[in-house]
Amino acid sequence: MTMSVTRRTTLKAAGAALVGAASGVLGAGRAAAGEQTAAGSTVVTYPIPSGVPTNAAFTVKVRPVGGTWETLGVHLAKLPLIDPLTGRNTAQNSSMAYFDFSGTVEVEVTYTKGSFEKARIRPDSYGITPEVLGSTLRFTLDRPRNLVVQVDDKIFDCLHLFANPIETDRPDETDKNVIYFGPGVHTHPDRTLKVSSGQTVYLAGGAVLTSNVIFEGVENARLIGRGMIYNATGGAIYVHDSQNVQVEGITVLNPRYGTITVAESENVKITSLRSFSHLGWGDGIDIFCSENVTIDGVFMRNSDDCIAIYTHRWDFYGDTRNITVKNSTLWADVAHPINIGTHGNPDPNAPEVLENLRFENIDILDHREPQLLYQGCIAINPGDGNLVRDVKVDGMRVEDIRWGQLIHMRVTFNPKWNTAPGRGIESVYIKDLSYTGTHADMSIMLGLDAEHLIKDVTFENLVVNGRVIRDSGGKPSWYLASDGVPMFVNDHVRNLRFLTTAEAAAR
Repeated sequence: MTMSVTRRTTLKAAGAALVGAASGVLGAGRAAAGEQTAAGSTVVTYPIPSGVPTNAAFTVKVRPVGGTWETLGVHLAKLPLIDPLTGRNTAQNSSMAYFDFSGTVEVEVTYTKGSFEKARIRPDSYGITPEVLGSTLRFTLDRPRNLVVQVDDKIFDCLHLFANPIETDRPDETDKNVIYFGPGVHTHPDRTLKVSSGQTVYLAGGAVLTSNVIFEGVENARLIGRGMIYNATGGAIYVHDSQNVQVEGITVLNPRYGTITVAESENVKITSLRSFSHLGWGDGIDIFCSENVTIDGVFMRNSDDCIAIYTHRWDFYGDTRNITVKNSTLWADVAHPINIGTHGNPDPNAPEVLENLRFENIDILDHREPQLLYQGCIAINPGDGNLVRDVKVDGMRVEDIRWGQLIHMRVTFNPKWNTAPGRGIESVYIKDLSYTGTHADMSIMLGLDAEHLIKDVTFENLVVNGRVIRDSGGKPSWYLASDGVPMFVNDHVRNLRFLTTAEAAAR
């Protein structure tokens, strides 16, 4: 970073000294608006700074029950649509808004382009059914939610609405270890913000930072707030060779390349992150050669893998273990919602392992990938000498996808990305996975050969369109249980089981 930035007094919107000429304009008006009713419900809203693109497709209002309506600013989010014949990526316009609240609030969303025949609030698992009045729909919220509001099943022209809890962890703006960005647009000349050990970067609601945030060789550092990283020139957030790093509450919009890379690091926590990307290689969260990483409460809508977990690539080396992804919503407009194991160290003298990977309470809203080798809502594809073992899924709901597979487990040797095959997949337990829809292609489970197997995979309560897939019945006796998914399983898979909940408990 080319300039010293340490406290709010040099950064807040009232003083534009740090804002580069490229940004030009700071947000006007209040930083946040809030109202509290006698019942104790509170709403806090944030302005969109001048110069940051907005989208007028939706008007969004929110109020405490019995209170006064507040109108939210609606950001323009860009999303990808890939032509499967040419590979051309055509950017699509979408909408995103956010607010904070406590108690119970009413939300009113109006589609400004006219009336519609049906409305849907996703994830479906939330069970939110709106009241529809012409071109307006209303619903209530009594807890924080990451929502997608769709009219007439529009995939891109929809509203992503993020209802946050009230902030309780605002840092002291006078603390010398706090880099505080108030409402407005903030641009560094080199578009890079390097964080030191012990520092907190705080993006207030309404703050828009156009820099990449770098945690390199640091400890006990944070990036938190309600603000946004917008149009980052590279990966928006980079965590390398670091320990005890926290990223919480921010939104990443339209980065070039991925949202977060975590490499050769330990004890990283990513909470309540929201991410949108539309350009090529626009991954959500990529983890390389790291341990003890927790991803909790994120919403990822990306133009490549939403969550990718690897070992070696580039200059990163080492095993990856103790990774948890939970309470999150994933939407892959390109590639996989979850991808594990593709990249590793092909050196036979230094093979790497990915182990103790946990996925809990996940909603997958979509998956669209024309390439058969890169499909799979859950994709476990060890290559380059990787061994993937001890993977557990507990509670995952997959809504109808556009194009792809539910499960893709394959010991890989793909010359495009690998110089050696993966060693295998072992000890995978998938519990309470459901798919509701008609567009999923055939799932696959493929060991490479007799030396590179898939072993000890159990599905407990796998439900496809309301039907429990089980070895013990519900099919002709000469059918395989995997036929009911449907899933192709080759001869290099050992000890594959499909159990009901009761059968699993009895074991």
